[in-house]
Amino acid sequence: MRVRASAALVAATVLAVLLVPPLVQLDQQAVDLAAKLLPPSWSHLFGTDDLGRDLLVRCVYGLRVSLLVGVAAAVTATVIGTAVGATAGALGGWVDHGLMRVVDTFSSVPHLLLGIFIVAMFRPGVWPVVVSVALTHWLSTARIVRAEVMSLRSRPYIEAAVSGGASRWRVAVRHLLPAVLPQAALAAVLMVPHAMWHESALSFLGLGLPTHTASLGTLIQGARGSLLAGQWWPTLFPGLFIVVPTLAIAGLAGAWRERINPRRRSELML
Repeated sequence: MRVRASAALVAATVLAVLLVPPLVQLDQQAVDLAAKLLPPSWSHLFGTDDLGRDLLVRCVYGLRVSLLVGVAAAVTATVIGTAVGATAGALGGWVDHGLMRVVDTFSSVPHLLLGIFIVAMFRPGVWPVVVSVALTHWLSTARIVRAEVMSLRSRPYIEAAVSGGASRWRVAVRHLLPAVLPQAALAAVLMVPHAMWHESALSFLGLGLPTHTASLGTLIQGARGSLLAGQWWPTLFPGLFIVVPTLAIAGLAGAWRERINPRRRSELML
């Protein structure tokens, strides 16, 4: 039941991103001051914001941008983490020690604080946020992949390949890397909603995307004044667009984790 509900929510999210903009013939940037801060109704299902823009369309466009940032950052972070973790686990010795000290150094700084420092060096935009989130979220993937590689190195077929004269590079590419790809892919899926939360936090602080760009973070940031004045809908609906996909993706990822590793359900702290 949990998996079906999560799959339905993910499907609804994808369909909303793909179908709502062409079906709802409304410009997300169209300003109509005569219709500002209208409550939810049949003409505006989510109401309007302080500039009279339709919140349903704005939320869908914001979800599209936040998903782009989340997926791009998760894929980039997973590639970096997998490369570092596989190298450390396969080579061992001083290479493993040095790479793990780098991981420990980055881990000692809070993700959000380091992300703010990175994104502040660039002009507001999508790709600085992607780089910021990716460079602060590859650490857990590196640890997971390293642990998997080190456990695989003691397997009989790996020892047989080494005894047969296979080089470390060949063993890593032909045997170790394919074996850890499911764990790396799972880490990437779990990282998507986490990256969306970080994008929203950075944009809410005014350090992520430009204020005119519809992302879930900028929508919530722009609705602070309305919330204080008693208009709840400009804050509620963008917040739901963050929470619901997060829960749906987490539900699917949890089922996937139990399927690929049913005996060890360790939490992936991303």
